[in-house]
Amino acid sequence: MEEKLSSITKTLKPSPIQQLSFLAERCNAVNLAEGFPDFPAPQHIKAAAVSAITSDFNQYRHVQGICDLLVDKMKQMHGLDVDPLTDIAICCGQTEAFAATMFAIINPGDEVLLFDPSFETYATCILMAGGVPVYVALDPPYWTLDKVKLLDAFTAKTKALVLNSPHNPTGKVFNMGELEIIAECCRTKDCIAITDEVYEHIIYDNEPHISLASLPGMQNRTVITSSLSKTYSVTGWRVGWAIGPSCTASAIRNIHTKVTDSAPAPFQEAALTALRSPPEYYKSLRTEYESKRDFVFKLLCRMGFQVEFKPLGSFFIFAAIPETCKLTDVEFVEQLIKEAGVVAVPGCGFFHTKHDYDNRYIRFAFCKDDATLTSAALKMRQLVDASGRLRFL
Repeated sequence: MEEKLSSITKTLKPSPIQQLSFLAERCNAVNLAEGFPDFPAPQHIKAAAVSAITSDFNQYRHVQGICDLLVDKMKQMHGLDVDPLTDIAICCGQTEAFAATMFAIINPGDEVLLFDPSFETYATCILMAGGVPVYVALDPPYWTLDKVKLLDAFTAKTKALVLNSPHNPTGKVFNMGELEIIAECCRTKDCIAITDEVYEHIIYDNEPHISLASLPGMQNRTVITSSLSKTYSVTGWRVGWAIGPSCTASAIRNIHTKVTDSAPAPFQEAALTALRSPPEYYKSLRTEYESKRDFVFKLLCRMGFQVEFKPLGSFFIFAAIPETCKLTDVEFVEQLIKEAGVVAVPGCGFFHTKHDYDNRYIRFAFCKDDATLTSAALKMRQLVDASGRLRFL
C-alpha cells in the first residue's frame, strides 16, 4: 500500500515539536517545547463556549458576527477598511487559513519567499499547493532583515512572500523600516504578501504591532491570517480567519467549505465573547507574558546560554548554545531531557539555509504557568556547576 501514497506525502515527516511534547508526557518532563499554554483559558470565554453547547449551537455554522467584530478590530488597530461580507473567511485556525490561502493563490512551480528561521508549517503548505519555498536568511543575533538578500531572492517565478511578525521562533518584531522594505519589494515585484499575525497581542516593551497590510499600497495585495489560539489561550478550539481582497477571500472561503465546511460551531459563538474582551484583558495578557519572558530570559543568561536578543513578541526565547559547548542543539536537548527532565526544541528544525549556527540554537516556550516555569528552573539548577552554569554548557 505504501507505494500508492502521493509523492508529497512521502516527503512529510512527523512534527518534531509534537514528538517532543509526546516525549515530555511519557517521561513526565516539564514541557517548554510546544507553544501552547498549560494554564486555564479565560473564564468568560470558556463560559461562552459552554453556553453555546448547551444552547445547541452544535451543527455546521458560519457566525457572521465574528466578521463584524474583525472589521472593527482592523479599523481600530490598523486603520483598514474591510467589508465583513466579502473580505473575510472564517477557518479552522490560522493553519487552515494559511493552507487555504496557499491553495487559493499558488500554481505549480510558483515560488514563495520565507524568512529563515521559519515555522515548519509554512513550507509544508506551500509544497502541498505545488509551490517552491525560497528562503531569505535573517541575520543573527538580532535577526535583522538584509534588503540585498531579499531582493536577490526574487525571480520571475516569485508569486508570494510570507511574513510572520511577531516571529516564531525568534520573538522578533519586524520594525517599520523592515516592513517598508518588504512592502516596497512586494509593490515593485507585484508580489502577494501573506501574514501570520497570531501573536499580534503578545508584544512587549511598548512595541506596536504593525500589520504589513496597513502600509501604502499593501492592503490590496495582502492576506492577513490569525486566530483565537494564542491571544485567548485556546489553541485547541481551532477558530481562525483570513482577511484579504474580496476575490482572494472568496477563493479561501470556497476551499475551506470544501475541506472542513465550518469551524467548530460552539467555539465560533465563544469567539464573539473573546473578540469583545476589554482593553484591560490585552494589557494584562502582555504584562503577564512579559513577566514570564523576563523570568526565563534571566534564567537562561545565568546558566550560560548566549541570549543577546530579548524577544519583543510571541512567547518563545531562541537561545544560542555557547561556542565552548561541543554538543549540537539536538544533543543538547537530549541531554536536557535525560538529566534535567526539561524539554525544549532544537533550533535546526527552523533553519532551511545552511549556516555555521543552524545547529546552535534552542527554542524555549514560556507560555506556561508560573509553577511550570519554576519547576523547570529548579530542575535545571540541579545541573549547574560552581559558577552557576549548566554543566554541559
